[in-house]
Amino acid sequence: MNREERYRAARERYAEFGVDAGAAIRKLKEIPISLHCWQGDDVQGFEDAGPLSGGIQTTGNYPGKARTPEELMSDLDKALELIPGKKRLNLHASYAVFEPGETADRDALEPRHFKAWVEFAKKRGLGLDFNPTLFSHPKAAEATLSSADPEIRKFWVDHCKCCLRISEYFAEELGQPCLMNIWIPDGLKDIPADRFSPRARFAQSLDEILSIGYDKEKVLVSLESKVFGIGLESYTVGSSEFCLGYAASRGILPLMDNGHYHPTEMVSDKISSILLFFDRLALHITRSVRWDSDHVVLFDDETKEIAKELVRNDALGRVCLGLDFFDASINRVAAWVMGMRNFQKALLYALLCPNEKLAALQKEGDFTKLMLLQEELKTCPFGDVWDQFCRESGVPEREEWYGEVKRYEETVLSRRN
Repeated sequence: MNREERYRAARERYAEFGVDAGAAIRKLKEIPISLHCWQGDDVQGFEDAGPLSGGIQTTGNYPGKARTPEELMSDLDKALELIPGKKRLNLHASYAVFEPGETADRDALEPRHFKAWVEFAKKRGLGLDFNPTLFSHPKAAEATLSSADPEIRKFWVDHCKCCLRISEYFAEELGQPCLMNIWIPDGLKDIPADRFSPRARFAQSLDEILSIGYDKEKVLVSLESKVFGIGLESYTVGSSEFCLGYAASRGILPLMDNGHYHPTEMVSDKISSILLFFDRLALHITRSVRWDSDHVVLFDDETKEIAKELVRNDALGRVCLGLDFFDASINRVAAWVMGMRNFQKALLYALLCPNEKLAALQKEGDFTKLMLLQEELKTCPFGDVWDQFCRESGVPEREEWYGEVKRYEETVLSRRN
């Protein structure tokens, strides 16, 4: 059979479970996922601020790292043309684009410093998301929004206020909301004597940031937690409990990064609880390995389970989705393409599940048939439906996209010294 015939056969197989494969493809085409710019240059940004700090490390020295805004945008273009579906772009504040001879510290950033990114997004039909950059800076050496030094704390509060205005600018220029996510690297390597005071200062700083007033329809502010970081193994100020409590009490979004929890915790198990108490939720999709996050997303069990929770709870309209990983040991463009396509595969896999039928079996207590159907679905011809989605989206199928990346590496990436 050719690929079109295989897709027709796959549709028939899924129809036996009461699933419309064509409807699943149409739904997937409308799910926006934010691609993170920082995979392309190992989280360096354009400030020339020195090595990464704040518990962040990028390992590997694969050739071809983007060094300028033009190179990063070129690499993003190559990735975007190989990724199906609806995309957004996620930026950090450290990716401001200055005019020649111009510079501005992070507490003085303005919307005009991101005009190049707005123009990039407009030409490609992308929405933009944004993140204050509270790491890799001399004033982030000890702490940021939880610092005991009021001058340090003010610097970072002012930075986040700038970022709120930049996020509003993105939303106004592009005609769609901008997610602005706050994450801090503050914490301690060893056992603290006072856990309370830094968290109280963090809450006060956040209150100051939000007090400036902003259009809540245009800017969706989220707060991201983390269980530990490199050099912050014993205590993080922005713990899961802090971030959930703050977000719930202030009416902002919690952001869950599935690499920011204890290895035995699964974000897929947390989603339904969050949806009960929050109108909206943000997710950073990544892959943790032992205690480390930010590995390239795979089509693995937890990624599929996260996608199932979003689909079966009819939550896709309530959740802001984005990727977050950085790997310098492999081709960076390929990492983007693999990560995005793998998460889209997980969403399609979830859309092809007869979720109402499975939920009914659970409610009836028929756990034998529930297990049977869940296992049979694993061997359904999912790959043929994915191929059809790629064809309809005008991107290469299967591993065929890799040839494009290798040609780009040979003609562009390999020439960067």
